[in-house]
Order: sequence, then C-alpha cells, then structure tokens
Amino acid sequence: MHTRRRRVAILGSTGSIGTQALEVIACHPERFEVVGLAAGRRADALAEQVRQFRVPLCSLAGQADQAALAQVLDARVLFGSEGLRSVALESRADIILAATDGMVAFDAIFAAVARGIDIAVANKELIVSAGELLLAAAEQSGSRIIPVDSEHSALFQALQGEPLNRVSSLILTASGGPFLSTPFEDLAHVKIDDALRHPTWSMGVKNSVDSATMMNKGLEVIEASRLFGVPGEQIGVVIHPTSIVHGFVVFTDGSIKSQLSWPDMRIPIGYAFAYPDRLDAVSSLRDPLECLGAAAGVDGLTHRFERVDSRRFPALGLAYRALREGGTAPAVLSAANEIAVSAFEQGEIAFQAIPLVVAETMDRVVPHELSLDTLASIDREARSVAIECCSRMER
Repeated sequence: MHTRRRRVAILGSTGSIGTQALEVIACHPERFEVVGLAAGRRADALAEQVRQFRVPLCSLAGQADQAALAQVLDARVLFGSEGLRSVALESRADIILAATDGMVAFDAIFAAVARGIDIAVANKELIVSAGELLLAAAEQSGSRIIPVDSEHSALFQALQGEPLNRVSSLILTASGGPFLSTPFEDLAHVKIDDALRHPTWSMGVKNSVDSATMMNKGLEVIEASRLFGVPGEQIGVVIHPTSIVHGFVVFTDGSIKSQLSWPDMRIPIGYAFAYPDRLDAVSSLRDPLECLGAAAGVDGLTHRFERVDSRRFPALGLAYRALREGGTAPAVLSAANEIAVSAFEQGEIAFQAIPLVVAETMDRVVPHELSLDTLASIDREARSVAIECCSRMER
C-alpha cells in the first residue's frame, strides 16, 4: 500500500526521455505526482505538459518564451539556470529526473544532491564529466543516484544484493547502430538522416549519432566505472543488434547475471522512479517470448553477440583513453564530441571526422585535477579547440 504519491521533478521534460517519463507517470497517477518541469525552448510543448499534469512550477531556457508562457498558465514560470535550480530545490521533489543535455543542469543537480534528493540520471555528461564529485556528494548527503540508461539500469538491477568484491567484470551491450553492416568505405558518405535511422531505439539526434559512432557506449563505459566503482579494464562491450539483453555482470565464481527486456526506455525510467519497488508494465509486451524478441522474428534463445571492430568504431577506444587519463579528460572527450556531433548534424564535417575531432581535442587540451571550478573552464577550452578542429575539417 502506497501512502503517498512520489513527487517527481523533470529537468529536460520536452526531450525524448522527459516525454517518456511523463508517459510512465500518466500510467501510474496513483504512484507519482509531477511537481516541477524544466525545458529548453519548446514553450508550447512545456505548456501542454504543465496543463496535463497540473504542475505548479516550471522553467524555460528562453526568456522570450517564458514571457509568453506565463500569460497562458497558472503555474509559476521561471527562467534560465536559476529556473532549473528553483525547479530542483523549490518543487519539494522526492526524486529528480536529470534528462537535459550537456552541463546546463549541473548546478541544479548538485544543489539537489546536497539536499539529499534522489536523482534518476539520464544525462551522460553529468556522470562522465563529474561522476566522481556527484557520487561523493551523494554519499555525504544520503541522496541516491539511480541510473536510467538501459545498460546501467541493467547492471544496477543485476548487482542488487551482490557484494562488489565478487564482481569480476561488467559487460555493456551495444546495438552497433545503423552502420553495423555498412561497408566501411561507404561510411565516408553517410549523412545525418542515415545516422538517425537507429534499428532498435527511438532517441534524439545526439544519442542517435553517438550510437552510430559508438561514442555512446564509450561514455557508458566511463559512467559504469563511476557508478559502480569498477576500473575500465574490468568493463567490456559486446555488439548485440537486437538490444534485448542490456548488460551482464560476471562474478568471480564464473556466474553471470543479465537483465533482459524489450528496448523500451519506459522500463528503466519506471524502475528508477519506483525503486526499490517495480511498476506494473507500461508496455503492452506481456508474453515472455515477445519480450525476448519473438515479436521481431528473432529467436530469443540465440541472440547474436560479437566483438567490437575498433577500426569501424574508434570512438570507443577514445573513451577508454579518457578513463585511463582521468581528471578532466572525460569532460574533454564529452565536450569535444558534442561539438563534433553538432557540426556533423549541420553538414559541416563528415561522419568519420567526429572521432578525429575528439582525438585532436584530447591531444591538445591538457587534463587537470577534477573539481567543479576546473570542469567549467576545461569544458570551455575543449569546446573552443573542437570548434577550431571542425573548421579545418569542413567538407
């Protein structure tokens, strides 16, 4: 029996993860209450969300949009980074979904963690760039950091009740993206629309391109190391095109635990919101064989796994390099990748230039000891260098 609905605030509510999170909440109104929403510049979409869920507090990045929004809503409407912080702290949320891109919500999330508020993490940059600092702050305040990425949710679930000193390795699965079978020589000519045709997941532009380069899996290796305290050499990646198995934990006695589900982000979102409980299914997939892949014409007992081709996916090796170098190196990797992906999206650089921009930026930006102050300055430096690299690699 649930005596009180859990109060949820969402930073990044109009993006792919944010909208799916609201779908989960809409299916379980007896379990959850939306107390705060923050979005970028999609004022109309935010307004509709605020009306549907009767949200008392919201924030927008754009000041002009904020003024227009305030005229049509009863909710308190805030602006910019201070608005994000207010949604995080003044909404009295029990859990905050961090689903923004980049570093825009870092201050808000760190402030919430200091208050002991639980964080459901769907922002890769937050853990990649500042995971050590965030986990240390959470340990001090009692805040729980619960992963939302399907792979980290899988590992988190498989590790429940298990002693970490008996973990031999963690294995992340990767779909291989839309170019897994594309002839290598054709990769020089792929366009943004090609990169967005992900075979199993529905994601935004940034995550779709990262999946195509496999930078997303590299960032997830760094995340796994931070979240679970496992060094990079004990974290592996395997190609698994059907995206039914999301992760494996290998134990010292040779036992292996994995988590399987249909590729539906509402499942790990719901698990994070309800943890340590589970929700009734949001997805209509209730037949176990269907969940194992039978609906897609796949034999659920013979799913394919294969090793990663480092020539095809050089971005993965760059992430392992950043993890070895430590300090601010992962932040440099993440910032440079954001710039390179944006340049590819705009047609300014070729697809295969993305890891080249990241590698050159890592070569030129010297890593520093990690702190929130150095993080901000190193992020600016990395972005500046990456922009200069992109300008020289223009098509």
